[in-house]
Amino acid sequence: MKASEVRQKYLEFMKSKGHAQIAPAALVLENDPTTLFTGSGMQPLMPYLLGKKHDKGTRLTNSQPCLRLQDIDDIGDPRHSTVFEMLGNWSLGDYFKEEQIRNYFTFLTKEIGLKPEKIYVTCFIGSEKYGIPRDDEAASIWQKVFAEVGIEAEIAEIDTAENGDKRGIKPGERIFFYNDKENWWSRGGGIETTPIGDPCGPDSEVFYDFGEDKQDVEKYGQSHPASDGARFMEIGNQVFMQYRRKEDGTFEELEQKNVDFGSGLERVTAASIDSFDIFQISLLKPIIDKLTEISGKEYESNTSEMRIIADHLRGAYLLTAQGLVPSNKQQGYALRRIIRRAILKALNLGIEQNFLEEILPSIAENYKDLPDSILTNRDDVLNVLTKEEQAFRRTLNRGIKELGKLKEAGLTGKEIFMLQDTYGFPMELSVEEAYRENIKLSENWREEFNAALEEQRNRSKTASKGMFKGGLEDHGEMSTKYHTATHLLLAAIQKLIDPDSYQRGSNITSERMRLDFACDHKLEKEELQKLEDQVNEWIQADLPVQFAEYDKEYARNELKAHGSFWDKYPEKLTVYTIGDFDNPTSREVCGGPHVEHTGVLGHFKIQKEEASSAGVRRIKAILE
Repeated sequence: MKASEVRQKYLEFMKSKGHAQIAPAALVLENDPTTLFTGSGMQPLMPYLLGKKHDKGTRLTNSQPCLRLQDIDDIGDPRHSTVFEMLGNWSLGDYFKEEQIRNYFTFLTKEIGLKPEKIYVTCFIGSEKYGIPRDDEAASIWQKVFAEVGIEAEIAEIDTAENGDKRGIKPGERIFFYNDKENWWSRGGGIETTPIGDPCGPDSEVFYDFGEDKQDVEKYGQSHPASDGARFMEIGNQVFMQYRRKEDGTFEELEQKNVDFGSGLERVTAASIDSFDIFQISLLKPIIDKLTEISGKEYESNTSEMRIIADHLRGAYLLTAQGLVPSNKQQGYALRRIIRRAILKALNLGIEQNFLEEILPSIAENYKDLPDSILTNRDDVLNVLTKEEQAFRRTLNRGIKELGKLKEAGLTGKEIFMLQDTYGFPMELSVEEAYRENIKLSENWREEFNAALEEQRNRSKTASKGMFKGGLEDHGEMSTKYHTATHLLLAAIQKLIDPDSYQRGSNITSERMRLDFACDHKLEKEELQKLEDQVNEWIQADLPVQFAEYDKEYARNELKAHGSFWDKYPEKLTVYTIGDFDNPTSREVCGGPHVEHTGVLGHFKIQKEEASSAGVRRIKAILE
């Protein structure tokens, strides 16, 4: 069964049960500073789970694309992914445990065709400390549901996952009680960390059994639903929100009990084809097949690399199709990270040429059913991502060239950090290249790398506190914004008025900026308007602002950084780059501080232009 079929069957089934289908939210949520991305189907619905009335009623359903970067280190195994789609349904004070459990069981066995004997479930064992009873109600409903299809479901009290690893399961056992680490839901995790005032409650998870031959006792211990082994895979979680944590830390029952349900589309689809490897389903296998074709390598021998590439490029497609672009801030940085990680893994497979234009069409085909209201920028994905790929490959080429210079002397952690910090050459690639080229690594290279990283962080903090004042009255928020705007204004002058112009002085306060620059004529009104428009265009583009420390000669001759006092600069200096690293809007020698991206500056307005001295003009401006 294809994932698109599973999605459609689920939505139609839930609508037949009286649920209104709601549109999925964007992966990047507006006005939610608590998280970078939508990480669950319920996240956009939290206001309604807290009591707000939904205009579609009390029964809702949808299929929500999600992204969780906290799982990124697990990618490469058969079932984890940073990107996934969550089939969800909610009861807002409507039905509760019985209808939810029966509906999901019916969907799995009747609509998808899973064998009932392959389904195992878990429930909450209770908390004596907080006076919350064992969820016998859910367990009893499950026993009735299984009995109706001829399965006698015995109950086992496991408590902790560690107990399960030692104990395993016994014949006939199908319903397992675990503690709050496994079967309690709150935004804070377990019971102890449930936030005050939050809805919370026990959950009942549903697992698919891929068979005893999939268990690895030596690695994971005895198989049981909550183990890390490959035999059981969680395919759905039913959260019964029936409690709220009070100010004194205890719990009270809610008057309006909710159901929050989520079922991973990829995992249910994998169960429908009886494959414990989610990368064999229709959303991911075409990517794997294309990788084997263009690399000439087999999936079975390169599973980790191919899974990482497939997962990351799928995430990159969805994020870019929703309008996000790679950058060095927050969500844009996360996007850049997964693109570059995929490119590095492609290099490991011997894929040297641009490969995104071959891979992306198969991903786009899989998501043609998602509405344009979510994928608002799908037509620009190929252009945005191939541009990022080309820029990163230039970075890699620079780094490999510099790495070659260090071949004879060997490689220390400090040099690995320099390659990453100065040239954008990732640490993991330096290490891989060292092994490939038989370059000797220092014994404590990792500790040396971390020490250099920490030293750079400390320097950054010092710089931001005003180690180099640069004409600033103070180092508050507004002065920092004006300092960055000064760089943009000088770049605009060099672009529109005179490419050889340079800064002759500046004075910045929390209320305005003043820039003195070399110029042999009074600027006309039209010229000033063009400068103002150009600066505002760069502000609206929300360009990234990044800095690093370089050797003076490299900064001057290779990076072409702008500076007015090269003879007085130290041998090591800090360079700030605004915009794309390979084609910067501004690149100046400077000690900071600066904002992290230009979009926070506001509207740039020139107030006055006048002579400062012979051959020097002065512009005063404000940010509105």
